[in-house]
Formats: sequence, structure tokens, C-alpha cells
Amino acid sequence: MKSAILVFPGSNREGDVAQALELVTGRRPSLVWHGDGDFEKVDLIVVPGGFSYGDYLRCGAMAAQSPVMAEVKKRAAQGVPVLGICNGFQIVTEAGLLPGTLMRNSHLKFVCADVHLKVETSQSLFTNRYQAGQVIKVPVAHAEGNYFADPDTMKKLEDRGQIAFRYCAPDGTVDGRGNPNGSSSNIAGVFNETKTVLGLMPHPENAVEPMFGGTDGRGLFEGMVEALS
Repeated sequence: MKSAILVFPGSNREGDVAQALELVTGRRPSLVWHGDGDFEKVDLIVVPGGFSYGDYLRCGAMAAQSPVMAEVKKRAAQGVPVLGICNGFQIVTEAGLLPGTLMRNSHLKFVCADVHLKVETSQSLFTNRYQAGQVIKVPVAHAEGNYFADPDTMKKLEDRGQIAFRYCAPDGTVDGRGNPNGSSSNIAGVFNETKTVLGLMPHPENAVEPMFGGTDGRGLFEGMVEALS
């Protein structure tokens, strides 16, 4: 499986994602600079976390206009899978690849902690290694992870099974106790309609080896390899 990781001014998690992908594929991903309007054919595109353009204007807003994102949108329309993590989630949302928007955390503070997530579906190339209803633990690190969408969009997300992960309590209860940012319906990650684009605020790439404190994020990467190899 060939993969590419985008790099913007201010990205800081591209190395983490590259390490996770290399761990499960045995192949080092290529790093693609934001100013490149084209890059080699790949099976997966990852938009990593960080602070692209210093989060100027609105998180992800400037990065969404970079030359590379025009190519990403073109390939996504052709069915190439795209994974946006944290700032990457903000970028792909600003680029129109996913519905909704990411706002400031409801408590207006940066949050850096382990959180529990309830897997909403196993029926996607990103989540096929998990079971629906499974609880996993991964870290978050963000100030603008408060997912919001209008009521009609939220209904469509629910009806079409586009919610990938929700914040939950350790026992899997979804009642707001495990929500670190105030996101609507405790949403931590969403798909596009075809489930070929996934955006999520937590960092599965930082939960792939025991020395990182857990391996619950590894299933996401292994599932992608299985689906795309």
C-alpha cells in the first residue's frame, strides 16, 4: 500500500503518522509539500495534525486553499481514501470534503488527554478492524475540536451512518461525560457519504505501540492496509 502525507507550514504530526504507517505496512510514506499541485499515485492520502498556517483566520481555512488540496479533492472524488486527523480534520472539512465545521472547545481551553471513543460502525475501510460498539482509548490534543453541523446535516449523518466515533465514558456510555470539547452529539469523527473520507480529532497514530501508552489506534491503520492492499 502506497500512502502520502501532506505537509503544511505548521504541521507537526506528519512524522507520527509516517511512523504508524511504516509500522503496519513496512513501507515509508511519501511526504508531499502543500505547494505541490500534483504528486505520485497513491492508495491513501493523510492530512496530519498540527497548526497549519498558525491556525490563522480559522483552523484549516488557509491550508484548505493550498495547491495540493485541489489535487486531493480531485482524487477524493475519484474514490481515493483520505484520512484527516485533528488539524487534518479541520482542513478537509474546510475544503468541503466533509460536512460540518470545527469550533473552539466549549471550555475555551486547549485539551491534551487520553479519551475513550465508541466505534459507531465497522463497515468502512478505516474501521473494519473494530467492532461496532467497541470502546477504544486514544489521545487528543486540540483547542478547536468542537464539531458542529446544522440539524438537517446532523440528521443525515445519523441516518446514513456517517458518524465514525463518539466520545464516551470508559464503559461505553455516551452521555457527555467523556466529551472533551463540547462537540455536537459527542462526535469525534465523521465520514463522507461513501465512507472513503474520514476526519477525526483524536490521534490514533499516537496509540500504536505499547511504549506510547496503548495500541488501540493501531487497528485503524491495520484495517486500512487490509482494505487497500
